[in-house]
Amino acid sequence: MLLRMAAELNDTALMLRYQDGDVGAFETLYNRHRGPLFRFVLRQVGNQQFAEDVFQEVWSRIIRNRENYRPTARFTTYIYHIARNCAVDHYRRTAKQADVLSADDSGVAEPVAATGNPVAAAANRDTRNALSAALGELPAEQREAFLLREESGMSLDEIATVTGVGRETVKSRLRYALGKLRQCLPQPEGASVEDG
Repeated sequence: MLLRMAAELNDTALMLRYQDGDVGAFETLYNRHRGPLFRFVLRQVGNQQFAEDVFQEVWSRIIRNRENYRPTARFTTYIYHIARNCAVDHYRRTAKQADVLSADDSGVAEPVAATGNPVAAAANRDTRNALSAALGELPAEQREAFLLREESGMSLDEIATVTGVGRETVKSRLRYALGKLRQCLPQPEGASVEDG
């Protein structure tokens, strides 16, 4: 908890320094948050190319609006709120287009650390594919709550702030998402859904 607070103060301080013209502070923020933020966007949008576009739009908005930044919430709450808005804008744009990609376009596989064990690598790939498919089956609100929790480590209150719903609604969405994911994902040998 103390480390999280220190990192957050650091993020806020970095954003304020960037606001004052320190480009190095922005680079630090970008490097710190790009991985989890991109995974969130990719899993929300479901397509590598669109995710890259949305991801770039998030950072563009942060850059364009740096003068208006006020540290009223955690920095991660701020950037994921922007990411959510960019994803919603993406959905609105693509809904208006007649040329929509097919549902079986799952984007691109996430990079995997080489283990030297092809059996383990195949199992990891299968698990990642199963997770992607299971996330795709969740209703958008449940997927969003789950990803905000898992990718950014946000609290229920922070997710409520980003999504604009009550804490109990977030709690319910997470509970349903976890239940559905447990049903869809392969269980380790000898385990059952009831073991969790």
